[in-house]
Amino acid sequence: MSASMAMFAVEDAFLKVLTRTMPVWQLLAMVGVVAGAVFWMRLARRGGRLWTGDLIHPMALLRNAGEIVGAVCLVTALAVGDLAVTSAILQVLPLTLVLGAALFLGEKVGWRRWLSVAVGFAGVLLILRPGTAAFQPAMLWAVAGVAGLTLRDLATRRIPPGVASDQLSASAYGAMIPAGVVMGLLAGPAPVMPGPIEVVLLAGTVVFGVVGYATLVAASRLGEASVVAPFRYTRMPFALVVAAVIFGERPDAATLAGAALIALAGGYAIWREAGLRRRRPVDSLVRPGPG
Repeated sequence: MSASMAMFAVEDAFLKVLTRTMPVWQLLAMVGVVAGAVFWMRLARRGGRLWTGDLIHPMALLRNAGEIVGAVCLVTALAVGDLAVTSAILQVLPLTLVLGAALFLGEKVGWRRWLSVAVGFAGVLLILRPGTAAFQPAMLWAVAGVAGLTLRDLATRRIPPGVASDQLSASAYGAMIPAGVVMGLLAGPAPVMPGPIEVVLLAGTVVFGVVGYATLVAASRLGEASVVAPFRYTRMPFALVVAAVIFGERPDAATLAGAALIALAGGYAIWREAGLRRRRPVDSLVRPGPG
């Protein structure tokens, strides 16, 4: 899990560098082509089909919409803001999933996880500091990106279990291609011809992203969820190191404190939810009380 988070932190750095010379819409479309092809090949090796009727399931379509919104907003946040701040805000995703599951999926959430959600959102406010001179409106792109990814993950929970993960991933990346083209036609700047450096950076983006995805899946399958899942928050220190070394970013004390609050609250929420899931198969007749 820690290796996966390191891969994703480096992938974000590649994306941020690419946004300096390439429009966001073009970058998303190109990543969609390359990464979609990678997941399609993974699917084909297992004898799976890229297209089945499952992909027009309403939840699959909603998942793709959330993926597009999340990708557009987070890449924009990387383009206009700091990598460290964007990564810190992204860490609130497990808490927005708790909130979304309670509001839209009818999941019971006890006071402990509600408290962790409140603490995590307090951390986000500490990072953003709206109404002060430190407030950066550009960072609202990161907040919108988290909303998109929350929609994606909530929709994933309602997709039929027989749909392959690689098929969903290929579909989501494939959906970025027309979405990026539409963005470019409506409001985007003119495309640029990628040079050798951009090609290398794009390849690095895909390689680190796919390896991060593969190691994430491996960690989820091999390790006990309540132990492994909180290590998602190792992404934050990796991102801080990458941001400092490559981009010279130095987050202030309030930002670091906010990130720490998010990590503590999110880590607890993940651990608590994983513990409840572990107990459910044992208590087959009595559903455990909400955490």
